[in-house]
Amino acid sequence: MADKKAKAMATIAYRALEDKKAENVQIINIEKVSVLADYFLIASGTNRNQVQAMADNVEEMLGKAGYTPRQTEGYQTANWILMDYGDIIIHIFDTENRLFYDLERIWRDGEAVTPEQLGEGDE
Repeated sequence: MADKKAKAMATIAYRALEDKKAENVQIINIEKVSVLADYFLIASGTNRNQVQAMADNVEEMLGKAGYTPRQTEGYQTANWILMDYGDIIIHIFDTENRLFYDLERIWRDGEAVTPEQLGEGDE
């Protein structure tokens, strides 16, 4: 089971994406199918400015919680921004590239998780 740190990071990132009106945010637990991370968060925005604003907000909110990204790629073009935080990896797409790359299909062996499930057991 993913550790509390990964769950906390995923929860913060999810809220940061929602704050910027991200579309179709998906949380996928990939810990049983990959050593890359515990969670993928996949979201999309309608334009470059929104996609960048979502990435900025994720970085700001996770930064306030003490987490810094190992790597961020794709910020300038903003058609697919990848933010690697070790335990979680955030993918922020524009609509067209999300459909093209279809990460949900590629990672279908992972387990879809709801935001509520991330918070379970933290009390």
